[in-house]
Amino acid sequence: MIKVKDTLGIISMIIFVITLSIAVTIWFIPLYQITIQTQNIPESLGLTYDKLMDNYYALLQYLHFPWIQELNLPDFISSENGLLHFFEVKLLFYLNYSVLLIAFVSTFFYLKFVKRTGRIWVLIKPFFFASLIPPVLLFFLAVNFDSMFVSFHQIFFNNDAWIFNPATDPIINALPQDFFMYCFILFFILIETSFILGYQISKRKAFKTSK
Repeated sequence: MIKVKDTLGIISMIIFVITLSIAVTIWFIPLYQITIQTQNIPESLGLTYDKLMDNYYALLQYLHFPWIQELNLPDFISSENGLLHFFEVKLLFYLNYSVLLIAFVSTFFYLKFVKRTGRIWVLIKPFFFASLIPPVLLFFLAVNFDSMFVSFHQIFFNNDAWIFNPATDPIINALPQDFFMYCFILFFILIETSFILGYQISKRKAFKTSK
């Protein structure tokens, strides 16, 4: 029974780290601000920086708030395929936040259980092995981000609506591929940092309780 609790608890912790890192990456607005400023995106689109940010905020609000059921970008038109893709992204965001909430609750109670039973040492190996994965993924990202980007969309979307035509969905010009690459990098850095901290903290606490 304890082994089952450990397995489910550790899985919950890893899922919690992943979904939280996704949420933080989504809401890390400075990443978009830096991207459009360094690549002169507002100038290339004939918009001011503030106007472009207004469109980005409108997109974020649509993707997050259930009561906003239609995507209306102030300065960009959208095709049916474009609207379909953003709707599917909205559903994925909701799925991520739902799993994040469940994983948080499960992780909270599992950590209380581990602390109460004095078995913090069981967390050391899972965090250690989990910390080996992000560097490998970052390597593949650095070698060929294009293939990784395409594979990502093929896994999470069962259509090609994500392939935007700038003529019918000009918003794609405001979302350069480099921005998504930076998002992936930030995501991997966040989960790697979380796993390393988890490993160091569990190792330190386990050592203290063994004394």
